[in-house]
Amino acid sequence: MATIREGNKAALVVVDVQVGVMSGAWDASRVVDKVSFVVERARAAGVPVVWVQHSDEQLVRESPQWQWVPKLVPREIELRVHKQFNSSFEQTSLEGELATLGVTHIVLAGAATNWCIRATAYGALERGYDVTLVSDAHTTETMQLESGVKIEAEHVIQELNIAMQWLAYPGRKNGTASAEQVQF
Repeated sequence: MATIREGNKAALVVVDVQVGVMSGAWDASRVVDKVSFVVERARAAGVPVVWVQHSDEQLVRESPQWQWVPKLVPREIELRVHKQFNSSFEQTSLEGELATLGVTHIVLAGAATNWCIRATAYGALERGYDVTLVSDAHTTETMQLESGVKIEAEHVIQELNIAMQWLAYPGRKNGTASAEQVQF
């Protein structure tokens, strides 16, 4: 059973909005604008912004593809977490960093919806955090399956937004809000 985290201290967690991730993502420019907007809202409200950055054989650390998209630049004082798995919690410092800050509520934005955003959202809920997925500030690529079936990115995004409204975990709150509606 997960620990239920008392209080309501939020942090914005921005996942993998990197050049190589966003280059083929659906509606990437608009999503980057929404992520940038919610980052500025968090900063203005004094809410910590945590930047999670993926590396693997396709996103080689320090390569041009690994870098943040130009419009999103972490501030020196903002936390950075490096990961190698879909969940931002697996074998990273994220949970410890959030505990140090006293965070109980994660506001989540970034990419890729069906991999790292989903895994991070579920990982947060399983660890006792409340989660708000920024409904218009996450994206992914359209998938072409070997069977010939095509799963449109827009549908993947809609599905996770719906799932985050209907999931139920004891003692935790989860849902979605647009970048303009997010409550920190």
